[in-house]
Amino acid sequence: MNTEKTKKPISDTNKGNDVILRTRGLSKDFGKLRAVDNLNIEIRRGDVFGFLGPNGAGKSTTVGMILNLVSPTSGSVELFGRELTENPWAALRRIGAVIESPAFYPYLSGWDNLEALTRSIGNIPRSKITEVLQRVNLLDRAKDKYGHYSMGMKQRLGIASTLLPDPELIILDEPTNGLDPAGMKEIRDLIPQIAQENGAVMLCSHLLHEVEMVCTRVAIIKQGVTLANSSIKELTNQGQYLKIRVEERIKAKSILSIVPWIKSISEEKGYLVVGAPLDKAAQLNRTLAEQGVFASELVSENSSLENIFLQLTGGKSDD
Repeated sequence: MNTEKTKKPISDTNKGNDVILRTRGLSKDFGKLRAVDNLNIEIRRGDVFGFLGPNGAGKSTTVGMILNLVSPTSGSVELFGRELTENPWAALRRIGAVIESPAFYPYLSGWDNLEALTRSIGNIPRSKITEVLQRVNLLDRAKDKYGHYSMGMKQRLGIASTLLPDPELIILDEPTNGLDPAGMKEIRDLIPQIAQENGAVMLCSHLLHEVEMVCTRVAIIKQGVTLANSSIKELTNQGQYLKIRVEERIKAKSILSIVPWIKSISEEKGYLVVGAPLDKAAQLNRTLAEQGVFASELVSENSSLENIFLQLTGGKSDD
Protein backbone atom coordinates (compact mmCIF):
# COMPACT_ATOMS: atom_id res chain seq x y z
CA MET A 1 0.00 0.00 0.00
CA ASN A 2 1.29 3.45 -0.88
CA THR A 3 1.40 5.52 2.32
CA GLU A 4 1.03 8.74 0.34
CA LYS A 5 -2.41 7.61 -0.72
CA THR A 6 -3.52 7.30 2.89
CA LYS A 7 -3.05 11.04 3.34
CA LYS A 8 -5.21 12.05 0.39
CA PRO A 9 -8.95 12.64 0.68
CA ILE A 10 -11.22 10.11 -0.92
CA SER A 11 -12.63 12.84 -3.11
CA ASP A 12 -12.47 16.58 -3.58
CA THR A 13 -15.76 16.88 -1.69
CA ASN A 14 -13.86 16.17 1.54
CA LYS A 15 -11.55 19.19 1.22
CA GLY A 16 -12.12 21.60 4.07
CA ASN A 17 -14.44 19.15 5.82
CA ASP A 18 -13.25 18.49 9.36
CA VAL A 19 -15.78 15.73 10.07
CA ILE A 20 -13.92 12.42 10.09
CA LEU A 21 -16.71 10.11 11.25
CA ARG A 22 -20.47 10.57 11.29
CA THR A 23 -23.19 8.02 11.93
CA ARG A 24 -26.80 8.67 10.98
CA GLY A 25 -29.57 6.61 12.57
CA LEU A 26 -27.17 3.68 12.90
CA SER A 27 -28.95 0.57 14.17
CA LYS A 28 -28.19 -3.13 14.42
CA ASP A 29 -30.53 -6.00 15.26
CA PHE A 30 -29.51 -9.53 16.15
CA GLY A 31 -32.80 -11.33 15.81
CA LYS A 32 -35.16 -9.72 18.31
CA LEU A 33 -32.31 -7.99 20.14
CA ARG A 34 -31.58 -4.39 19.14
CA ALA A 35 -27.88 -3.99 19.96
CA VAL A 36 -27.56 -0.42 18.63
CA ASP A 37 -30.54 1.89 18.30
CA ASN A 38 -30.52 5.01 16.11
CA LEU A 39 -26.96 6.11 16.97
CA ASN A 40 -25.95 9.58 15.79
CA ILE A 41 -22.37 10.57 16.62
CA GLU A 42 -19.84 12.88 15.00
CA ILE A 43 -16.05 12.98 15.37
CA ARG A 44 -14.10 15.96 14.06
CA ARG A 45 -10.41 16.55 13.47
CA GLY A 46 -8.55 17.05 16.74
CA ASP A 47 -11.21 15.23 18.80
CA VAL A 48 -10.49 12.63 21.41
CA PHE A 49 -13.93 11.06 21.44
CA GLY A 50 -14.88 8.84 24.37
CA PHE A 51 -17.38 6.09 23.56
CA LEU A 52 -18.72 4.81 26.86
CA GLY A 53 -21.26 2.38 28.19
CA PRO A 54 -21.69 -0.63 30.49
CA ASN A 55 -20.82 -4.11 29.25
CA GLY A 56 -23.30 -5.12 26.58
CA ALA A 57 -24.17 -1.52 25.73
CA GLY A 58 -23.43 -1.92 22.01
CA LYS A 59 -19.96 -0.36 21.84
CA SER A 60 -18.26 -3.33 20.16
CA THR A 61 -21.11 -3.70 17.67
CA THR A 62 -20.80 -0.02 16.79
CA VAL A 63 -17.05 -0.27 16.26
CA GLY A 64 -17.66 -3.35 14.12
CA MET A 65 -20.03 -1.37 11.89
CA ILE A 66 -17.53 1.51 11.62
CA LEU A 67 -14.83 -0.95 10.54
CA ASN A 68 -17.19 -2.65 8.05
CA LEU A 69 -17.02 -5.92 10.01
CA VAL A 70 -20.73 -5.81 10.91
CA SER A 71 -23.51 -4.81 8.51
CA PRO A 72 -25.99 -2.27 9.90
CA THR A 73 -29.68 -3.14 9.97
CA SER A 74 -30.44 0.50 9.16
CA GLY A 75 -28.72 3.87 9.11
CA SER A 76 -25.30 4.71 7.76
CA VAL A 77 -21.62 5.29 8.55
CA GLU A 78 -19.90 8.23 6.88
CA LEU A 79 -16.10 8.40 6.86
CA PHE A 80 -14.15 11.38 5.57
CA GLY A 81 -17.21 12.85 3.91
CA ARG A 82 -18.37 9.75 2.03
CA GLU A 83 -20.68 6.84 2.81
CA LEU A 84 -18.69 3.80 3.91
CA THR A 85 -20.60 1.59 1.48
CA GLU A 86 -19.41 3.64 -1.52
CA ASN A 87 -15.75 2.59 -1.27
CA PRO A 88 -14.99 0.76 1.99
CA TRP A 89 -11.30 0.08 1.32
CA ALA A 90 -10.53 3.70 0.46
CA ALA A 91 -11.96 4.79 3.81
CA LEU A 92 -10.72 1.93 5.97
CA ARG A 93 -7.09 2.28 4.91
CA ARG A 94 -7.21 5.69 6.60
CA ILE A 95 -8.20 4.11 9.95
CA GLY A 96 -6.01 2.42 12.56
CA ALA A 97 -7.45 0.31 15.36
CA VAL A 98 -6.25 -1.57 18.42
CA ILE A 99 -9.13 -3.77 19.57
CA GLU A 100 -8.58 -5.47 22.94
CA SER A 101 -4.93 -6.52 23.45
CA PRO A 102 -2.37 -6.04 20.65
CA ALA A 103 -0.86 -9.29 19.36
CA PHE A 104 2.78 -9.61 18.31
CA TYR A 105 5.43 -12.32 18.06
CA PRO A 106 6.90 -12.62 21.59
CA TYR A 107 10.28 -13.89 20.37
CA LEU A 108 10.83 -10.92 18.03
CA SER A 109 11.93 -7.45 19.09
CA GLY A 110 9.57 -4.51 18.96
CA TRP A 111 11.41 -3.27 15.86
CA ASP A 112 11.26 -6.63 14.10
CA ASN A 113 7.55 -6.96 14.81
CA LEU A 114 6.89 -3.59 13.21
CA GLU A 115 9.18 -4.41 10.31
CA ALA A 116 7.23 -7.61 9.66
CA LEU A 117 4.04 -5.57 9.71
CA THR A 118 5.37 -3.00 7.24
CA ARG A 119 6.24 -5.81 4.82
CA SER A 120 2.68 -7.13 4.97
CA ILE A 121 1.26 -3.63 4.41
CA GLY A 122 3.81 -2.70 1.74
CA ASN A 123 5.55 0.52 0.69
CA ILE A 124 6.31 1.78 4.19
CA PRO A 125 9.96 2.90 4.60
CA ARG A 126 12.09 1.73 7.52
CA SER A 127 12.39 5.34 8.63
CA LYS A 128 8.68 5.20 9.47
CA ILE A 129 9.38 2.50 12.08
CA THR A 130 11.88 4.81 13.77
CA GLU A 131 9.37 7.65 13.67
CA VAL A 132 6.47 5.77 15.27
CA LEU A 133 8.68 4.17 17.93
CA GLN A 134 9.93 7.60 18.84
CA ARG A 135 6.38 8.95 19.02
CA VAL A 136 5.37 6.29 21.55
CA ASN A 137 8.68 6.60 23.47
CA LEU A 138 9.89 3.08 22.67
CA LEU A 139 12.89 3.77 20.45
CA ASP A 140 15.41 3.00 23.20
CA ARG A 141 13.76 -0.41 23.76
CA ALA A 142 13.17 -1.19 20.09
CA LYS A 143 15.63 -4.10 20.00
CA ASP A 144 14.25 -5.79 23.14
CA LYS A 145 12.03 -8.84 22.66
CA TYR A 146 8.32 -8.14 22.78
CA GLY A 147 7.90 -10.95 25.32
CA HIS A 148 10.02 -8.94 27.77
CA TYR A 149 7.94 -5.78 27.44
CA SER A 150 5.78 -4.49 30.27
CA MET A 151 2.03 -4.13 29.73
CA GLY A 152 2.44 -0.42 29.09
CA MET A 153 5.16 -1.02 26.52
CA LYS A 154 3.02 -3.61 24.76
CA GLN A 155 0.13 -1.17 24.53
CA ARG A 156 2.43 1.55 23.18
CA LEU A 157 3.83 -0.83 20.56
CA GLY A 158 0.25 -1.66 19.56
CA ILE A 159 -0.46 2.04 19.10
CA ALA A 160 2.79 2.44 17.15
CA SER A 161 1.69 -0.32 14.79
CA THR A 162 -1.54 1.55 13.98
CA LEU A 163 0.44 4.71 13.17
CA LEU A 164 2.61 3.11 10.47
CA PRO A 165 0.29 3.96 7.53
CA ASP A 166 -0.53 7.46 8.89
CA PRO A 167 -4.19 6.86 9.77
CA GLU A 168 -6.47 9.85 10.29
CA LEU A 169 -8.81 8.06 12.71
CA ILE A 170 -7.40 5.80 15.43
CA ILE A 171 -9.79 3.57 17.40
CA LEU A 172 -8.46 2.41 20.76
CA ASP A 173 -10.32 -0.17 22.85
CA GLU A 174 -9.33 -0.13 26.55
CA PRO A 175 -5.75 1.11 25.89
CA THR A 176 -4.97 1.47 29.62
CA ASN A 177 -6.53 -1.81 30.73
CA GLY A 178 -4.26 -3.65 33.17
CA LEU A 179 -1.66 -0.88 33.34
CA ASP A 180 -0.04 0.51 36.46
CA PRO A 181 -0.38 4.28 37.16
CA ALA A 182 2.86 5.08 35.29
CA GLY A 183 1.70 3.12 32.25
CA MET A 184 -1.69 4.83 32.34
CA LYS A 185 -0.04 8.24 32.37
CA GLU A 186 2.13 7.33 29.38
CA ILE A 187 -0.92 6.37 27.32
CA ARG A 188 -2.93 9.32 28.64
CA ASP A 189 -0.23 11.76 27.53
CA LEU A 190 0.11 10.06 24.15
CA ILE A 191 -3.56 10.01 23.06
CA PRO A 192 -4.12 13.80 22.69
CA GLN A 193 -0.84 14.08 20.76
CA ILE A 194 -2.02 11.46 18.30
CA ALA A 195 -5.35 13.24 17.83
CA GLN A 196 -3.63 16.53 17.07
CA GLU A 197 -0.97 15.09 14.75
CA ASN A 198 -3.02 12.48 12.89
CA GLY A 199 -6.65 13.49 12.92
CA ALA A 200 -8.81 12.08 15.73
CA VAL A 201 -8.99 9.31 18.32
CA MET A 202 -12.06 7.27 19.25
CA LEU A 203 -11.52 5.87 22.74
CA CYS A 204 -13.59 3.02 24.16
CA SER A 205 -12.93 2.61 27.87
CA HIS A 206 -14.44 1.77 31.26
CA LEU A 207 -11.86 3.90 33.10
CA LEU A 208 -13.97 7.01 33.41
CA HIS A 209 -11.41 9.08 35.29
CA GLU A 210 -8.93 8.52 32.44
CA VAL A 211 -11.58 9.39 29.84
CA GLU A 212 -12.44 12.62 31.63
CA MET A 213 -8.78 13.66 31.59
CA VAL A 214 -8.11 13.08 27.88
CA CYS A 215 -11.39 13.29 25.95
CA THR A 216 -12.89 16.39 24.37
CA ARG A 217 -16.28 14.82 23.64
CA VAL A 218 -18.13 11.71 24.83
CA ALA A 219 -21.15 9.63 23.97
CA ILE A 220 -22.70 7.34 26.58
CA ILE A 221 -24.90 4.45 25.47
CA LYS A 222 -26.82 1.73 27.31
CA GLN A 223 -28.54 -1.22 25.65
CA GLY A 224 -27.86 0.45 22.33
CA VAL A 225 -29.62 3.71 23.24
CA THR A 226 -27.73 7.02 23.39
CA LEU A 227 -28.01 8.63 26.82
CA ALA A 228 -25.59 11.53 26.31
CA ASN A 229 -23.60 13.00 23.44
CA SER A 230 -21.73 16.24 24.13
CA SER A 231 -18.46 17.80 25.17
CA ILE A 232 -17.00 16.80 28.53
CA LYS A 233 -17.46 20.36 29.79
CA GLU A 234 -21.12 20.52 28.78
CA LEU A 235 -21.82 17.14 30.34
CA THR A 236 -20.15 17.75 33.69
CA ASN A 237 -21.60 21.28 33.94
CA GLN A 238 -25.07 19.70 33.89
CA GLY A 239 -24.14 18.06 37.18
CA GLN A 240 -23.20 21.18 39.12
CA TYR A 241 -23.75 21.14 42.86
CA LEU A 242 -23.02 23.11 46.02
CA LYS A 243 -21.78 21.54 49.27
CA ILE A 244 -22.89 23.37 52.39
CA ARG A 245 -21.89 22.79 56.01
CA VAL A 246 -24.51 24.01 58.50
CA GLU A 247 -25.38 23.02 62.07
CA GLU A 248 -29.15 22.92 61.46
CA ARG A 249 -29.21 20.55 58.50
CA ILE A 250 -32.88 19.53 58.91
CA LYS A 251 -34.03 23.15 58.95
CA ALA A 252 -31.74 24.01 56.04
CA LYS A 253 -33.16 21.13 53.97
CA SER A 254 -36.70 22.32 54.70
CA ILE A 255 -35.84 25.87 53.57
CA LEU A 256 -34.08 24.76 50.39
CA SER A 257 -36.68 22.15 49.42
CA ILE A 258 -39.07 24.84 48.18
CA VAL A 259 -36.47 26.75 46.09
CA PRO A 260 -37.48 26.13 42.45
CA TRP A 261 -33.98 26.09 40.90
CA ILE A 262 -32.66 23.45 43.32
CA LYS A 263 -32.83 20.01 41.67
CA SER A 264 -31.85 17.79 44.60
CA ILE A 265 -30.72 17.79 48.22
CA SER A 266 -28.78 15.02 49.94
CA GLU A 267 -26.34 14.57 52.81
CA GLU A 268 -22.74 13.48 52.53
CA LYS A 269 -20.07 13.43 55.26
CA GLY A 270 -21.58 16.30 57.24
CA TYR A 271 -22.45 18.39 54.19
CA LEU A 272 -25.70 19.15 52.46
CA VAL A 273 -25.14 18.43 48.77
CA VAL A 274 -27.43 20.67 46.75
CA GLY A 275 -27.95 20.21 43.02
CA ALA A 276 -27.89 23.80 41.81
CA PRO A 277 -26.05 26.03 39.30
CA LEU A 278 -22.71 27.26 40.63
CA ASP A 279 -23.65 30.89 39.98
CA LYS A 280 -26.50 30.53 42.50
CA ALA A 281 -24.14 30.08 45.47
CA ALA A 282 -24.57 33.62 46.83
CA GLN A 283 -28.36 33.50 46.40
CA LEU A 284 -28.53 30.14 48.17
CA ASN A 285 -26.44 31.46 51.07
CA ARG A 286 -28.69 34.54 51.35
CA THR A 287 -31.82 32.37 51.34
CA LEU A 288 -30.54 30.40 54.33
CA ALA A 289 -29.31 33.50 56.19
CA GLU A 290 -32.68 35.22 55.83
CA GLN A 291 -34.21 32.26 57.70
CA GLY A 292 -31.56 32.34 60.44
CA VAL A 293 -29.42 29.47 59.11
CA PHE A 294 -25.77 30.34 58.54
CA ALA A 295 -23.31 28.28 56.52
CA SER A 296 -19.85 27.73 57.96
CA GLU A 297 -18.65 26.41 54.61
CA LEU A 298 -19.90 26.62 51.03
CA VAL A 299 -18.10 24.80 48.23
CA SER A 300 -19.04 24.67 44.54
CA GLU A 301 -18.19 21.65 42.38
CA ASN A 302 -19.01 19.95 39.10
CA SER A 303 -19.99 16.30 39.04
CA SER A 304 -17.31 13.97 37.74
CA LEU A 305 -17.85 12.04 34.54
CA GLU A 306 -18.15 8.91 36.68
CA ASN A 307 -21.03 10.40 38.67
CA ILE A 308 -22.79 11.48 35.49
CA PHE A 309 -22.24 8.02 33.98
CA LEU A 310 -23.76 6.32 37.03
CA GLN A 311 -26.74 8.67 37.08
CA LEU A 312 -27.46 8.08 33.41
CA THR A 313 -26.92 4.32 33.32
CA GLY A 314 -28.33 3.59 36.76
CA GLY A 315 -25.56 1.11 37.43
CA LYS A 316 -22.07 0.69 38.78
CA SER A 317 -18.93 1.96 37.10
CA ASP A 318 -16.23 -0.51 36.11
CA ASP A 319 -13.59 2.09 37.04
